[in-house]
Amino acid sequence: MMAASKRAGFFRAAAVACCFALAGPGPLLLQGQEDSDAATDPDIIASSDCLDCHSDNELTMEWPDGSEHSIFVDAEKFDASVHGGLLDCVDCHGDLTREHPDNEVRAKPVDCSSCHEDAAEQYATSIHGVSQKMGASAAAKCSDCHGHHDILPVKDPNSPVFKLNLPATCAKCHSNEKLVAEYQIGGNEPTHYLDSIHGQALLKMGLIVAPSCNDCHGVHDIKRSVDRESPINHLNIAKTCGTCHVKIEEVYEKSVHGRLNLGKDNRAPVCTDCHTAHEIETPVNGHFKAVSDQRCGKCHEESLLHYRDTYHGKAMALGRADEAPEVAACYDCHGHHDVLPPSDPESRLSDKNILATCSQCHPDANAGFVKYQPHANPLDHDRYPVLNVTFLLMTGLLIGVFAFFGGHTLLWLGRAIYLYRHDSKTFREAKVQTQRDDEWFTRFQPFDRFLHFLVVTSFLLLVITGMPLKFYYTDWARTLFSVMGGAQVARWLHHFGAIITFLYFLLHTVALAKNAWRNRREMRDPKTGRISVARIKDALFGPDSMVPTMQDWRDFVAHNKWFFGKGPKPQFDRWTYWEKFDYFAVFWGVFAIGLSGLVMWFPEFFTRFLPGWVINVALIVHSDEALLAAGFIFTIHFFNTHFRLEKFPMDTVIFSGRISKAEMLHERKRWYDRLVSTGRLDSFRVQDEWERWKSIARSFGYLFFGIGVVLLILIIYAMTSRLVH
Repeated sequence: MMAASKRAGFFRAAAVACCFALAGPGPLLLQGQEDSDAATDPDIIASSDCLDCHSDNELTMEWPDGSEHSIFVDAEKFDASVHGGLLDCVDCHGDLTREHPDNEVRAKPVDCSSCHEDAAEQYATSIHGVSQKMGASAAAKCSDCHGHHDILPVKDPNSPVFKLNLPATCAKCHSNEKLVAEYQIGGNEPTHYLDSIHGQALLKMGLIVAPSCNDCHGVHDIKRSVDRESPINHLNIAKTCGTCHVKIEEVYEKSVHGRLNLGKDNRAPVCTDCHTAHEIETPVNGHFKAVSDQRCGKCHEESLLHYRDTYHGKAMALGRADEAPEVAACYDCHGHHDVLPPSDPESRLSDKNILATCSQCHPDANAGFVKYQPHANPLDHDRYPVLNVTFLLMTGLLIGVFAFFGGHTLLWLGRAIYLYRHDSKTFREAKVQTQRDDEWFTRFQPFDRFLHFLVVTSFLLLVITGMPLKFYYTDWARTLFSVMGGAQVARWLHHFGAIITFLYFLLHTVALAKNAWRNRREMRDPKTGRISVARIKDALFGPDSMVPTMQDWRDFVAHNKWFFGKGPKPQFDRWTYWEKFDYFAVFWGVFAIGLSGLVMWFPEFFTRFLPGWVINVALIVHSDEALLAAGFIFTIHFFNTHFRLEKFPMDTVIFSGRISKAEMLHERKRWYDRLVSTGRLDSFRVQDEWERWKSIARSFGYLFFGIGVVLLILIIYAMTSRLVH
């Protein structure tokens, strides 16, 4: 037994040698196996001499960084290794002498190149070898991949470089957070690889033909991607992937992208641009489609921008990450690996093929339908003059309406605040009296209230399902679509809301026609029996009609004078000028939004007799008019009806159908006086049946009102956030 001090010296000197022991052409000769030369020549160190100490499994040594490491050599593992029975210790550790370990000289790192010249030559030019030369001591060496004394053949399932084990071996460095941060060697690619289609096929299904790390990066000659000789260099990626995907490479090389790649154009998209490098997933995966437009948009930014203006693009952006929206992605129209310019006869978008391409999703597509322009820029007047004019008109309408009525609302609010601050007691008493009176009169019939219920519910449903498409880039839009169950469910609900809209519009127009027919006799002169122009005029433009008249203009002027304190507050008849505007705004909205919505709902039908770009026009009109309607209802209409100080928090007349005498005298005195003068007041008088169900009606009212306010806040947030960014 060696002395304790000598043994300690041995531990220190031999530690590095044992730690860096690498693969050679044959294994160490163990105790009792040393050759005859070692037995007769006293200068030769026999393997048994080394094992006298290194067979101790508790043998350790202090590393230069202060850490303790084992320098135990398992004789059985070495004997089973590729070098076992072929090499002695000194065949790899040739610098050791009989003075070891007493001389306390550290053994030099093993040089595998003495036997493995070709591999060593390749390694020297690799990123690992070059990094070692530049002083990056953590760069992978032979032993980091192959092992030390337990090196096994590459095809041995227990070898760390066996194909199934290689991802874990590479992960020792490339998933090490400290090394990744220090040497900038990626972002945990081995973990991403494990989740990829390649990793799953190799490690879970055991398909040995699936690519592992070395199939793409190389073995001993691994190089950086910027190195032109690297198999993962941008211009070499297609060829590397084509090693397995032969047919796909052939198709790709004929595409517009492949031609650029063959022409050594670094801008050409290659496999990894679309499929990524380590997170490759099956193309039938919903997530692949959900992010495909973003990947195409890296190069085609403007096309992506205007694709997002379409229903396809918005639904794609709002889709869940784990599902594929049932809308066309870029590759559905342009192709996958066979992307060609539309001018190429073989392109999916060429004149001879585009109808078949569109028919994949739209079986009834026709020659007019294919003229739809999915990437049209409405700001480009030269290329899209009709769209540009439509966009400018709708934008002007939006700005004009909000500027005019926004100013009207602010002036009204300012005047109300001014009066409240100067005589709040009278103001509060008047408010209480108008809401708690003993005399009530009918203002809306049950049928009118029912129609308003349909208007409110359908409108809110349309806004909830439609505005997320308008503001697809916000988190709340994605949340709403997710809660609803995705784009498909939202589309069904939107169509249902549209049907309710057409229903209440039809019911109202039928009711108007019935009233006109019922009152046809009143249109005749009782003396002559002929149609009386005066009576028709009175029916159309009288105080009970919703048709605007000169009196409404006079009321508007007087009201604005009151805003500025230049005149008394005007009294109104049954209908005010702003209520008439609201009424006809619904007619305009149903026409504009409804017709444009039908064009988008049934594009194949309308393009039978209209050009395809009418779909683009319909989208602009539908989107902007919907924003105008939602913004107007949730601001101007809500203020006129509910936000006014004398009405706040809500006017329940549309639910109760009744109005108090005090409110009539306060706001609609002309109507009250007219009913009194014609003796019709009592015919409008109602009992207090409202008390029995007002709590239920108010609950619905507050619910609808609250939803509207929340939607208004979300819309304002979406618009301001877009302006900021």
